[in-house]
Amino acid sequence: MRILYQLLVVLFLMLQGTAGQPFRPSPGSTCWYQNGQCTPGICRRPYYWIGTCENGYSCCRRYVEA
Repeated sequence: MRILYQLLVVLFLMLQGTAGQPFRPSPGSTCWYQNGQCTPGICRRPYYWIGTCENGYSCCRRYVEA
């Protein structure tokens, strides 16, 4: 019974490896993860540039006063 369990685990791991690719977030979604928004051109006040979006737009985030 123990061998059957180990064979099932190995089979499951092999299927996991061949079925999918590891998740990598796309460059456009990283702007959303950083609480930014994609805007064409440069970032204007009260926003500042934090990166580039997938479509080539600027990823801008609003200044936060502490």
